[in-house]
Amino acid sequence: MTIFFSHARRLAALALCFAAACAQVPTDPAPDAIILEFPQMRSFIAASPGPSTRPNAQIAADFLDLSFEMESGRPLPILTRFEGPITVRVSGASNAALNGDLRSLIARLRQEAQIDIRLATGSEANIVIELVPTRTIQRVAPNAACFVVPRVQSWSELRAARNTDLLDWATLSRRDKAAIFIPSDATPQEMRDCLHEELAQALGPLNDLYRLPDSVFNDDNIHTVLTGFDMVILRAYYAPQLRNGMSRSAVAAQLPTILARINPRGQRQNPRFEGRDLPLWKAQIETALGNGASDSRRRAAAARAIEIGQTQGWTGPRAGFAQYAFGRLQIGNDPSQSLAAFNAANRAYSANPDTAIHTAHVALQLAAFTLISGDADRTIAITSRAIPIARRHENASLMALLMMFQAEALDLRGDTDAGMALRLDSLGWALYGFGDRNAVIDQLNEIASLPPQIPPS
Repeated sequence: MTIFFSHARRLAALALCFAAACAQVPTDPAPDAIILEFPQMRSFIAASPGPSTRPNAQIAADFLDLSFEMESGRPLPILTRFEGPITVRVSGASNAALNGDLRSLIARLRQEAQIDIRLATGSEANIVIELVPTRTIQRVAPNAACFVVPRVQSWSELRAARNTDLLDWATLSRRDKAAIFIPSDATPQEMRDCLHEELAQALGPLNDLYRLPDSVFNDDNIHTVLTGFDMVILRAYYAPQLRNGMSRSAVAAQLPTILARINPRGQRQNPRFEGRDLPLWKAQIETALGNGASDSRRRAAAARAIEIGQTQGWTGPRAGFAQYAFGRLQIGNDPSQSLAAFNAANRAYSANPDTAIHTAHVALQLAAFTLISGDADRTIAITSRAIPIARRHENASLMALLMMFQAEALDLRGDTDAGMALRLDSLGWALYGFGDRNAVIDQLNEIASLPPQIPPS
C-alpha cells in the first residue's frame, strides 16, 4: 500500500533564539510594560503572486516529473484526474478564515487554471476537507502536517482503509473522490497553506521537486500559496488534449501544443535545466529536516547536501536551500557558520527573480544577526526589501516578523514613534500567521530581547 502524504518536515522557520544572545523573557510584565490594543485579524485577498516566468520546454519536463512519479520516486504508470465538474466541501466544524480562504482558492483555480471546480451545495462532493486534531493526524502520519488520500472521504473511512490498496494512488485509473485532512488546531495561515498544497495535489501532480524555484510542489515549503507556475501546471493537467490513462510518452507528445496555447510567454524563453533531484541529495536533506536524527547528524547531513550540490554544479534553489537548512541548524551551535551559510543562501537565491520569496526567508535570519549586533540601519535595510516580497507572496507570519524586527531596529535608532506604529501594524497579520494573541506576544517579546541592552543614562 502506498499512501501519499505531503511532507511537513519543516525547519523551525520562526524560531529566533540565537544561542547566548537570546535573553530570557520575563514571565511577569515590567512596571512600564505597554498594553497593546490588538486589531482584527487581517488576511489576503488571494491575488496571484504573478505569472510563470519560465520557458515552456522546462515546464514540460517539470510537468512529467511531477505527474508520473510519487515523492518516494515510485513511478506512476498513467495520468489520472477528475472528469467533469469537481465539487469540494468542508466536513464538520470549520471557521470563517478557512471558509474564506477556500472560497478564494477555488476562485483562483477557476480563473487561473480554468478548472471547473466549485463548492458543493449538498452533502455529496468529490473532495472532502476534514479538520482533525494534530495529535490524531500524527498517530497516522507522524511527519505530515496535513495530507490527502484517494477513494475515502472521512477520517473513519481512512482508518478502515488503512493497510489496503484503496489508498494507493498508483492503483487509480481515474479520480472520483478524495479526502484532505487538516489540523483543527493549526493557525489560520497553516490551514490556508494546507488547503493550497493538498487541494492542488488532490487535483493534479502527486510529486514534489526540490529543483522548482517557484512552486508549492516543492518540499522546501518556501511557497505557501499556489504560484503562477502551479496554475500553468494545473491548467495543463486539465487540458482537453489529456485524459485518464495516458502514458508519460503520450502526455509528453501533447505538452508542447498545450503549453504554447495556455502560456504563450513561455515560448519566447530559453530553458535552463539543472538536472533532476539526486536521491542521495534528497536523502541528506530529509535527514537534515527530520526529527529522528541527532542535531549533529542533521548538521552533517545538511553539510553533505551542500557538498553534493557543489559537485553537481548546482547554483539555484537546491544550492540555496541546502545552505539555508545548514544555517538554521547551526544557529545554536556555531553562529559564525550559521551566518556564513545564510549569506551563501542569499547569494544563491538573489541570482534568480523566481526565488525572491526565498531571499525574504533568509532576510529574517540575517535581520536577527544585525539586530543582535546593534546595527539598526542594516536591519532596517534588510527588512525593508523583504517585507513587500512577503506581502506579495501572502506570507503573513513572515511579513509580521520582518515588521517586528524593523520596529525593534527603529526603536534602537531612536525612532520610537515609528517603531510603535509599525509594531501595531504587524499585529493583524501576526494574528493570521500565529493564531492568537499569546503567540503573537511571545514573538514580540522574543524579538525585543535580541537588541543590545542600552543602559539608562
